Amino acid sequence: MQTKQRGSGWSIALVFNFYKIFGYNFIYYLMYPVSFFYFIFASNVRKSLKIYYKQLDLPFNNYIYFTHLRLFANCMVDRFISKFSPQSYTFEYDNKEEFSKTLTEGTVLLASHHGGWATAANVPLTKNIINIVMQEVLLQSIKSIENSIEKQNQQVNIIDLNEGGIISSIKIANALMEDQVVAMMADRANDKKYHKKLDFFNKKAGFNKNPFQIAYKLKKSILVFFVVYTKKQTYRIKHLKIELDYSKKEDLAVEIAMKEYINILEKTLKEYPNQWFNFYNFWGE
Repeated sequence: MQTKQRGSGWSIALVFNFYKIFGYNFIYYLMYPVSFFYFIFASNVRKSLKIYYKQLDLPFNNYIYFTHLRLFANCMVDRFISKFSPQSYTFEYDNKEEFSKTLTEGTVLLASHHGGWATAANVPLTKNIINIVMQEVLLQSIKSIENSIEKQNQQVNIIDLNEGGIISSIKIANALMEDQVVAMMADRANDKKYHKKLDFFNKKAGFNKNPFQIAYKLKKSILVFFVVYTKKQTYRIKHLKIELDYSKKEDLAVEIAMKEYINILEKTLKEYPNQWFNFYNFWGE
């Protein structure tokens, strides 16, 4: 899935340099006029969010739209700043001991395009290695800036799907067999063969069945987690374990687990609807 790019390399670089000179509070308030710019000009985002809120049976107006854009801007800025200064961020947990314990073993960490998932990747969540499986459609200029920031968290490794299916699959399998963590997105399938349509807010939508299949084949735990933005440089990690039923055949066990994930996602979106950052018609073709 590819979506139209927003932002540019020079604007990200400018904001990051402003942060180093003026501090985080300046950047936080700078996101208001930046969000207003996209409020005026990002008509395709407005259209997709209008569909999204209607599907959730929630009101949608200019204030809600602007707030959604501002939260996205805050999370995007945090993605870069947390890589430079992870110690300046606070993460709160529903149950930190249980979360940390699950991540000490080979686990499929199931993420979604919601809240500060990218910020969490820059902060040590566990002593174990976390392998993030990704194929982001970022402008090269933006990606270059992100790569130029020295990574403080050395426990994170990127498995790039652009390397090819066979290579990435081997890396994923090796990481899990070595009891490392593999983080994957469940709410967007990069490869059509992993695209599975299921009911989502009473209408069919496509999800990524690949992480569920991998967990089933390798008999690994699935931990769903959401990184919810609560206030400046503060996030709350909500998590829930999904148990695969190995007594059932793979297709059925995977579908049951996916439906459980979707149920968790629906509840999370009802509670935090303005932190959903899939800016396209999620129920479309």
